[in-house]
Amino acid sequence: MIPKIQELINQAQDRYLASDELGLMESYVSSLPDRLKLYKLIRDREIDILQSVADQVQSELPNVAVEDLEVGIKNLVLVLRYSSMAMLLNDENFLKERLLSWLEGIMSMRDMRRLNDALYKLLNQVLRQQFSPNQLALLQPLITSAQVTLIY
Repeated sequence: MIPKIQELINQAQDRYLASDELGLMESYVSSLPDRLKLYKLIRDREIDILQSVADQVQSELPNVAVEDLEVGIKNLVLVLRYSSMAMLLNDENFLKERLLSWLEGIMSMRDMRRLNDALYKLLNQVLRQQFSPNQLALLQPLITSAQVTLIY
């Protein structure tokens, strides 16, 4: 959304914004308090969320190599952080351009599909426990985008 808002601001230098353009800006601005609140909650609960995932994945996949588990969790941390920022900005391209294309290249060098599948399944479970349906609606599409990119 931020690039769209920036584009609107640039257009406003030459003319007044049209009603639909103002509606786009109003929509973003009105959703910002909810996005900020969720961003802060994720930031404050990050350790608990990821520790829960790490604890559970070791139970589900007891034979996974420690090195693979460390890489998977580190990547999950990045995905959660970048997804949170993309949610705050309301800009899925932020996630895709800044993280997913890089991670996809790295992940193609290692066969971690089974581990990633378990990590994202558990992350989604923990997120459903921690956040309201309205909050999940803001974050879930971004997590799903990462999940699809890294697993399928």
